[in-house]
Parts: sequence; structure tokens; C-alpha cells
Amino acid sequence: MIKKNYSVYILGTIQLGIGFGIVTLLSRWVTGNTILSSPEALIKYGILGGLGYSLMGAFAFILFGFIATYIRKRYPKHQTIGDLLKEKTNPFGYWYTILLLLITGMDSMFVQATGAAILFSLIFPVPIYISLFFFFSFCFIIAGLGGVQRIHQFAGISITFIFAAIILIPVYFYIQNGVYPVYEGVQLYHPYLLFWKNIDTFFFVITGIFIGFGQVLIDRATWQRVYMLKQSRIRTIFTLTGLIWATIPLSLSSLLLVVVYSGSFQDVKILLFQLVYNINSSFLIAIFLLFCFSAISSTLNAELHATTVFTVKNAISELIPLSDQHKWHLSFWITGMQCLFLYLVVIIISPTFIELLFFFGSIYAALISPILWMIFSRDRLSSFVPSTSAIAIFLSILSSSSTGHLGAIWVSFITSTFLCACFMLFRFLSIFRVEKRKRLL
Repeated sequence: MIKKNYSVYILGTIQLGIGFGIVTLLSRWVTGNTILSSPEALIKYGILGGLGYSLMGAFAFILFGFIATYIRKRYPKHQTIGDLLKEKTNPFGYWYTILLLLITGMDSMFVQATGAAILFSLIFPVPIYISLFFFFSFCFIIAGLGGVQRIHQFAGISITFIFAAIILIPVYFYIQNGVYPVYEGVQLYHPYLLFWKNIDTFFFVITGIFIGFGQVLIDRATWQRVYMLKQSRIRTIFTLTGLIWATIPLSLSSLLLVVVYSGSFQDVKILLFQLVYNINSSFLIAIFLLFCFSAISSTLNAELHATTVFTVKNAISELIPLSDQHKWHLSFWITGMQCLFLYLVVIIISPTFIELLFFFGSIYAALISPILWMIFSRDRLSSFVPSTSAIAIFLSILSSSSTGHLGAIWVSFITSTFLCACFMLFRFLSIFRVEKRKRLL
């Protein structure tokens, strides 16, 4: 690959149509979080929790598809979300939002890396630090050295393994065991999973849609893919991606029922991986392991690449002028440092994934209104607009002890939206007064 034009490293060389556009978005969004949070959503909120998790992604993609079409038409020369921030905010708002997006990016990468650690610890009879070393080396080669073109080459393979697993394994189990015995087992050992008249479940579904939309709206990798897609196909691609993505959590939920219907379980976090011990076919075991590896690695590759580009193009290049060749080399180093950091941290920290999702959900919710205002406004905005997210996040943390994680997300969203609306009203009244004075003069 000729390291002359850094845009090739960011966006590749071709515009993607419907088929491969869906593939590259799915390879980014069928994540370790999907694998690890689905069991917790099912166990905590029942069957409707699994359904709600799938609706979260479907609505997020469909809604963002309308905005993505507008983004592409309105800002045709942009390449990242950082380019929008540079155009619409002053220095303080710019650097504040850059920092916040980098924090959420590290959270997403941490979840993928932790998922890889759990998978490897269950499968390979070697110390975890050895298996993780090879995993991060693979991600560094693909995302760091290869750039988006290498990521695209592996996207099709990843999606093949993902859909092979979610189609073949459920069919195998339900043909072998039957549907009714699974239902009877769940009804006997875990009847709470079938209870649907639960207000908390509906609250989870609605809040999850906000989280999903916020995640997609501020995701650096998704913004890059908006500029990789053919402009006339963007809305169709995002809509179809949402509908297809929704089938994956549903399939995972059906697999989890196969794991739990015969008795109790100990650790929710590794519940899905226990499926390996229930599969009698070596071929299907291999498919399942490749599914997990493909989902985690493809997402981590996309996140590593997007965070690296975001750091080099929208952070370091704003401080130090860089040639395209220097940007290439710096991208290699930054990707390597991210892999090393994740390698060291993931062995130490192991949170509950659904709680981690909802904790950072407050950040996603707080940024929805400020980012939407940046997208649709026609002027450079005051620092107050991005700063509303800081106020919202602070209040959501204070209120989380009384409202819970779900309530804190709504506090975050309502606070930032209310403050943005007040500022918009104040700005409108100021402009109105100025125009009125001009007419009087």
C-alpha cells in the first residue's frame, strides 16, 4: 500500500454499495457487547429483555440512517465526526468533546478486549496473557498496519461466520431437543424469564433505544463509514442493517434458553460460552468459536482504526502540522500503544457488562442533543452547547443512587436537551432584539 494519501488509510479507495455497506456496518456493530450483554439482558429482564435489546439496535440504525443522509449531503468534504466538531465549535468545546469521544471509544474497545479474554480463558489451555498477546497482535496487523482496506477484506469472512453460527446452531439444538422440552425446562427452572408484565422491562427497552441511538450517533467508526457508502444508498443501507442486526440478539437469546432450560447456572457473564459444552458437533463448536472471535475482533479492529484516525487527524494534527507520511507512521504507533494498554488493563478489570453499558449510556444520552444541534445548525456554536453534556453527566451520576442506571440515563438526556433548548431560545430572542433595533434605527 502506498503511504502517500492518508485519506486512503481513513476511507479506502472505493464507495461501498448496499451489499458490502451492510457487511461493513454489521462487522462493526456485531460486538462483544452484543455477545456479553445479551445474557444479562435476558436473565435480568426476561424474554422481552432479549427482544428489547434487538429493538435497541434496529431503531438506532434506522433513525441514524435519516441523519446520515443529511450529513453526507450537508458536509460532503468531511471524513470523521471530528471534522464536524472543528467546523461547529470553538476551541474549548472542540477539545472537550474530543476528549469525551475518546473516553467512550476506550470503553467500547475495553468491552471487546474483555470479551476476548473470557472467550480465550474458556477455550485455550494456555495462560490468558499468551492468548491475548496473539489476539492483540492480530488486531494490530489488521487495523494498525492494514488500515480500512484490510478491515474490509476481513469483514465478509467475519459476517459469514456470524450468520453461520446464529442460523446453524439454533436449528441443530431445536431439532435435536425439540422446542417444547426447552419451553418446559425454562418454565420449571426459570419461570421469571417468561413473565412479560414487567414495567422495568418496558423501561429498559425504551431506554435502550436511546442508548443505541446515542452510541451510533457519536461512533467514530460509523461516521467514517457514512463517507465510505454511496450517497444515494445510505438510508437504505442503514435501514437494512438495523433489520438484519436485530435478528442476532434474538438468535443469541434462543441459544441462551438452550443453555439454561436444563437447570441453574452460576455466572451470567460466561453463560453464552457454556454453550460450547452442550454442542456435540465439532463442526458447530468451531463455528461458534469463530463466531465469537469474528464478532469481537472485527469490532475491535474498527474501533482501533477509528480511534487512531480520530486521534491523529482531529487531535494531534490540530496541534502539530503533519505530512501524510508522518500521519501513517504515527497511526501505527498509536494503534500499537492502544493494543498494549488494553492488553495490560483487561487482565485486571472485569466489570458487569450491562452496568458498564448503562454507565456510559449516560454519556451517550447527554451527547445526543448537542451533537444533533451541531449537525443541523448553520453557525459556529458557543462552548455552552457541548458543555451541557458535562452538566447532564454530573447530574446523572448524582441521581443514579436514587433513580438507578436507567433513570440516570433519562436525567442525562433531559438535562442536556433542556439546557440546549433554553440556550436556543435565548439565542433566538437575542437575534430578534438585534433585528428589532436595526428596524427602529
